[in-house]
Amino acid sequence: MLNYRHLYYFWVVVKEGGFARAAERLDMAVQTISAQVRELEKSLGHQLLKPAGRGVAMTDPGQAAFRRAEEIFRLGQSLPDEVREAASGRVARLAVGLADGISKLAAHAILAPILDTPSLRLVCHEGEHEQLLGELALHKLDLVLASQPAPYNPTLRLASERLVESPVDWYGPASLVRNVARDTFPQCLTALPVLLPTGHSALRARLDQWFEAQGIRPNIVGEFEDSALMAVFATRGMGVFALSEAGAGDVSLLRGLRWLGRPDGVHEDIHAIRSRRGEGHPLVTRILEDHKDGKNGKGGTDGTDGKDRQAATQTHEASENRFAPTGAPSTSAIRTTDAHSRASSSARKPHVES
Repeated sequence: MLNYRHLYYFWVVVKEGGFARAAERLDMAVQTISAQVRELEKSLGHQLLKPAGRGVAMTDPGQAAFRRAEEIFRLGQSLPDEVREAASGRVARLAVGLADGISKLAAHAILAPILDTPSLRLVCHEGEHEQLLGELALHKLDLVLASQPAPYNPTLRLASERLVESPVDWYGPASLVRNVARDTFPQCLTALPVLLPTGHSALRARLDQWFEAQGIRPNIVGEFEDSALMAVFATRGMGVFALSEAGAGDVSLLRGLRWLGRPDGVHEDIHAIRSRRGEGHPLVTRILEDHKDGKNGKGGTDGTDGKDRQAATQTHEASENRFAPTGAPSTSAIRTTDAHSRASSSARKPHVES
């Protein structure tokens, strides 16, 4: 049977980069730790560490052992907090990974159905797709939202589900959009300053393909990984930008934006990725069921033509000097109104970390 104390000493040696620093951290003799690691190697039948300069390096079997030790001891480190939270019955913790390139505004809309959860503690991490999948496999995350599904890997045992296939609209500050004739869209993008997602985003690739198909050479003045940050710069007059309809509800919080047009055939996909291990997180289940129940579909248009949208936007801007969905298609890919109403009326607001 595996001796987990031996495995722990090996894990600390690797984390500290050598036996001397591990001995200092553990307040033990170097010889004692070295003997414990040799016992682990003997029980596993393979050399795990080899000399490297003044420290040590892992062998191939050592790397395999370390990956498993990482999972084991990170789970162990989280155990006291989880037990304490379960005993108190007061904290509902959800750790979500947001892959680089997805619309953070759309991600908020996806999470909206659980924001009314009493004593919610929502922890959001941003990172590269592969990095987040690794953290999900190690149970450091409960859910990952990404622009692409998880690749097939029987070892990780991850499940993917597309939650959003949302059309895209172009918006811009009134100072730029008010002087543009709507019938010049999309060719007006050659003259207007344009803000785009970075190459990390799957939406950027779709927009580039659309530009090429339309024969448009956009006047790109800025590139952003964060859609919310891009919207803020647009509000300040820097340029026009594209946003999936799924995030339009949150853009309405920003003043002075106006709808410019909708490109045909351009959409943003967002996939929910979760671990197949265990029974599953109840809040993740709630998010997925909310979409399966048809509350959040592909989205569409309200049948309003460009002139009607323009008139609605101008009227709204004159009355409130702010952007609202009345100037754009009104049927959202993610319905957030009910969830936001519930969240705002909740007696106890969630604590959010990011």
